[in-house]
Amino acid sequence: MEVTRGQNRTSISVSAFPDGAVRERRRSRPRPGGEPFRRRWHWWTRVWVAFAGWLIATALRLIYPTLRLCYIDPADMFGRHARGERMIVAFWHDAIALMPLMPTRLGWPGRVNVMLSWHRDAEIAARTMGRFGVGAVRGSSTRGWLGGLRGLLEARARGEDIAIVPDGPRGPRHRAKDGVVQLARATGLPVFAFGVAARPVRRLGSWDRLQVPWPFARVAIVVSEPLFLPRRAETGLADARAAIETALARVNATAAAAVGALPE
Repeated sequence: MEVTRGQNRTSISVSAFPDGAVRERRRSRPRPGGEPFRRRWHWWTRVWVAFAGWLIATALRLIYPTLRLCYIDPADMFGRHARGERMIVAFWHDAIALMPLMPTRLGWPGRVNVMLSWHRDAEIAARTMGRFGVGAVRGSSTRGWLGGLRGLLEARARGEDIAIVPDGPRGPRHRAKDGVVQLARATGLPVFAFGVAARPVRRLGSWDRLQVPWPFARVAIVVSEPLFLPRRAETGLADARAAIETALARVNATAAAAVGALPE
């Protein structure tokens, strides 16, 4: 494994942070008997979700140790964290299956939290990620947005970093939404873009063209220089989103070049 960083360690809180309508806070609060969407499921749906989560996690657990990992961190993000700095990490939705490599292969301690929307596929993802020690914060562009935001801020208060999936939860692909800009301005934290590429890799037919690496594939994770978005809206949302998209495009192109793949 090739690693171009220091020996410091950190923890991440991960979120697919959507924009859009804000519903009542009570939608995100735990209720007796579980989340309301889960209580409406038939018993066979519950069984399928649990089995699918176990199956995907098992496949990833078998693949991860075989991957040839290259981690490129010219901004020394680990070192910055060791010096007490906090940050927001951003990566595209198509890399979400590879991000558990950070705690599993690079040894980042602590609990990771990902914000997932309120549907069956998201519950399968939550079951899968939970087997790698990743928790789920519930929210979407139409339900539980404030609850998801509250979960992110609580994670930050615990000293964890915040990571955002700017094009989640359902696209458009590689188009940043306002949420990442608003969160960066509200917290005053710099944004670090993560680029991820694998070769050979299977691209699924989903909206995000999710990356699933083959066993023994080469994987590169590249971190950008920090991107600062001032608290005051000196630039418009569109310009700030474009800056984040440009940073993500740059590190993803670097990651693709590192494994000999074409950027998408």
